[in-house]
Amino acid sequence: MANIAFLSTAHTHTRGFLKTVDEKENANLVAIWDDMESRGQGFRDEYGGDYSNDLDAVISRDDVDGFIVCAENTRHLPLLEAAIPTGKPIFCEKPFTTTTADAIAAVDLIREHGTIVHMGYFQPFTEAMQGVISHVQSGALGDMTHAKYRNAHHAAYGRWFDSDALRWFGDRELAGGGAFMDMGTHAIHLMRTVLGPVTEAFATISNVSGIYPDVDDNGVALLRFENGVVATVEASWVQTGGPKAFEIVGSTATIYEFADRGFVTAEPREDPVDVPLGAERPTRVDRLIAAIEGTVPRQEYDADLSCAVDAVAIMEACYASSESGKWESVAKV
Repeated sequence: MANIAFLSTAHTHTRGFLKTVDEKENANLVAIWDDMESRGQGFRDEYGGDYSNDLDAVISRDDVDGFIVCAENTRHLPLLEAAIPTGKPIFCEKPFTTTTADAIAAVDLIREHGTIVHMGYFQPFTEAMQGVISHVQSGALGDMTHAKYRNAHHAAYGRWFDSDALRWFGDRELAGGGAFMDMGTHAIHLMRTVLGPVTEAFATISNVSGIYPDVDDNGVALLRFENGVVATVEASWVQTGGPKAFEIVGSTATIYEFADRGFVTAEPREDPVDVPLGAERPTRVDRLIAAIEGTVPRQEYDADLSCAVDAVAIMEACYASSESGKWESVAKV
């Protein structure tokens, strides 16, 4: 049985994670810490476990096997600094941190204590995307030249963050950014996982709806990768329809999503061929339980941590570029 403690329940995905833990036969919620008492106690009343506003007391519990961090984006580091020294696995909601400096501080602690830390990314780990990654790595596309991906929904128009519990999504000091920080981090992490390290970024990030005016609700970035690929990434809270539109183009063939068929690849003037599915990997709560039980190789966690840390540096370069109007270098972490 994997005994799990939540460190903050601020994130909109908290309820889903609590529900997942509640429904699993091999997991158990033992404690919730939250600095907002009404929020933490509300989830305790609904899902069980103990509520405490004493972080040290929850961190030091002997019956806890792993932690889930669902705090506001800019408050991840203090909770990570408290939990990492225990050596117990940690699932931290994305993004890892909102600044490269915070990411470096957390990684230094991870290396010191050997703790497994993974984030709430899931897109690279589906059987479909695992198949895409294998196909790309096989060299079947030839010399890759460009790519694109859109990750977006209508959260602003839907007024998703109007409640007191979620209002922080529109507060730059707590969220670190708006739609591009929230949705763009998934797109950037996916592109980094599939295509490798990014050297520089150019972006325009803004608020077009005026609904959550203190943060951005729409952004587009160009990413230049070490392998020469230039990718377009779009992220938005004002997307009212349309496909996610993932695509990678090479000199021999292109890989893309095709209606209800999933991912296909096609050479010029040839009919598209389905990309074989890969082996699905555990994500989020399942990935934490796997870390506790030791059923996923440590190397897999370390490789993804590298992608998650790089995603922070890429994101920082994107926001800097939007301010400067220039290409910005991505820090090497």
